[in-house]
Amino acid sequence: MKFAFFMMPLHTPNENPSLAFERDIDMINYAEKLGFDEYFIGEHHSAAWENMPTPELVLAKASATATRIRLGTGVVSLPFHHPFHVAERFAFLDHLTRGRTVLGVGPSGLPTDPQRFKIPPKDLNAMMRESTDIIVKLLESPDPISYDGKYWTIDKMALQLRSYQQPRLKLATPSAGSKRSLDFVAQYEMMMFSIAGSGPPDSVPLARQWDEVVDASAKYGTSPNKDDWRVVTYIHLADTREEAFEQARHGAVRDVHNYFYTINTPRSWLIRPDQNPADLTFEEIVGKRRWIIGTPDDAIEQIEEIVEETGGIGGLMLTTHEWMPMRHVMYSQELFARYVMPRFRGHTADLEREWERTKQDRSQGRIPNITGPNDGTLDDGKKSNTFVKV
Repeated sequence: MKFAFFMMPLHTPNENPSLAFERDIDMINYAEKLGFDEYFIGEHHSAAWENMPTPELVLAKASATATRIRLGTGVVSLPFHHPFHVAERFAFLDHLTRGRTVLGVGPSGLPTDPQRFKIPPKDLNAMMRESTDIIVKLLESPDPISYDGKYWTIDKMALQLRSYQQPRLKLATPSAGSKRSLDFVAQYEMMMFSIAGSGPPDSVPLARQWDEVVDASAKYGTSPNKDDWRVVTYIHLADTREEAFEQARHGAVRDVHNYFYTINTPRSWLIRPDQNPADLTFEEIVGKRRWIIGTPDDAIEQIEEIVEETGGIGGLMLTTHEWMPMRHVMYSQELFARYVMPRFRGHTADLEREWERTKQDRSQGRIPNITGPNDGTLDDGKKSNTFVKV
């Protein structure tokens, strides 16, 4: 299983942005040190909190020091860019990273962004689909292409340098479970980022989403790979469940009540239609959104539930946050890397089996007693075939 991060990033408007951006890059390097596989960064142009307008610049800078981890966007809002520029920039970034780039695309998830560009919300998805079609053609074709679309027209254009990855770099997109987004994944064999919690009322449940992707792929003749499926959620770990909840509570409620209530509406966060938004508690948020707050053992249990529910996923994506001092954020990520990731990669299975055998040998008196005369005597007084000398 792969383990990734999604960084909006989310910074409070009263913080020094230059320091915040440096910290973001430091966290990419820290994730690589801990053994995480992928890091994705969002693009936004308004509302102050999600204040990174060009994630590929950050990824390029990070790639100079983070030399192993896969780097991608989560996402480029395609309606705001000419598709030729997107294809060209990311083919170039793929060379700078030696094939570690993933182009995550979307229609724009922040309502204030299309408002700034004067794009009607009803056009966003169609613009994204048309732009993606052009981008894929540019990335795949060694010859100039022409395209006469509703939103963009290009005439005999070609990339002078296509991506390092061949036949093209990987594309990705988020999904809240709509059939339209699952069809999009199938068409271009994309990586898919699915939210762990419940989606909109008409969304496909998490357990059936990949089946929908496979069904949709039949009409395109594509072969999407389930290893490219990531389930996304917030995670914060500590030594005890109580510590984890108390460390996360204030900052998480602040982000929901102050930021998310403002850019959207409280409706999608509430448990009951008649609930007062001011009364929404941290525990209710955690439950509905399927956040993982607790100990490494809690995380293992909840991830295993997701794996069982879905019949297997390619990886888990942790949404970054700054709910508490960075020492707690970093310790949470360290706990996850030390105790959770190895469980799902099989890296501790041999050690755990060896320890169980050792305990069984002790209980059955098969371990030499080396605390006494060191004469190879077992606990039952019999001689060992192997003499242990210290």
